[in-house]
Amino acid sequence: MKEKKKNKKIEKKYLSFIKKQEITGEPFHDKIEQLENFYLPIANLIQKKYKANALNNIVGLSGGQGSGKSTISKILSIILREKYNLSTVNISIDDYYKTLEERKKMAKVNKLFLTRGVPGTHDLRLLRSHITLLKKKKFKKFYIPKFDKSIDDRLPKQKWQKINAKPNIIIFEGWCVGAKPETNNDLKKSINILEKKFDKDYSWRKTINHNLKSSYKKIFNKINFLIFLKVPSFYHVYKWRLLQEKKLQFRSKGKKIMKKKDIKKFIMFYERITKSMIKKLVKSANVVITLDNRHKLKSFKINR
Repeated sequence: MKEKKKNKKIEKKYLSFIKKQEITGEPFHDKIEQLENFYLPIANLIQKKYKANALNNIVGLSGGQGSGKSTISKILSIILREKYNLSTVNISIDDYYKTLEERKKMAKVNKLFLTRGVPGTHDLRLLRSHITLLKKKKFKKFYIPKFDKSIDDRLPKQKWQKINAKPNIIIFEGWCVGAKPETNNDLKKSINILEKKFDKDYSWRKTINHNLKSSYKKIFNKINFLIFLKVPSFYHVYKWRLLQEKKLQFRSKGKKIMKKKDIKKFIMFYERITKSMIKKLVKSANVVITLDNRHKLKSFKINR
């Protein structure tokens, strides 16, 4: 009876959260079925991992732009809290983008680094220090940054998110979380107009790849349980990124957003790593969730 009551409470909070998401985006399909067949079983896997060893508490969640990482991380947080009494902190690698001023300095070396997104455009020193603070036995309150995509810059510190208590679970989400480097031979072949026109000597690609081999690898190695959202195709990254921009317009109250042609160019910066992740993480992630054309969770498999 107690378990049934708890499940009803989870369902109610889940549906309430989904309803708010639908106001600014597309409708969610088969809500209860998705909860029962995906979110509850995956939350159970996370809980089992944590129960086996409380130190294994960093859950990585990655996938193409617009695949639903933020939404899924919040749903998992609801279940972990209500069903297992586990507190969570959700951190996004997007909030750790370097400031616009910092990226302008990077652009003097290679102008492609002005655009946020690729490995090298994140403040890993700050991210690493915050992960350390979240895992410390003696916890002290601190603030994590917030990045405003509508102004392409980090918000001032007074608008950062305050972390009041040490979490049981850290959900670390981001489009490139868990990405692996490529071989030099793979790098040499341009995969889109952006690379062909603006990275002829592939120095930009090599720098990104070096970052994945070194500083980003050290961060990603801290992940104990990786969930990968597999998109149907790279075209859907474009389609869902358009939807994401509409949500941003709704929330940002008239601030500048990208047009279709801008988004087409923007996602070219992400294309190489996104396609590489689809090939590699389907084999190495702990859980792979396949999305269908309607943005619905279609199936999931457990690798290990």
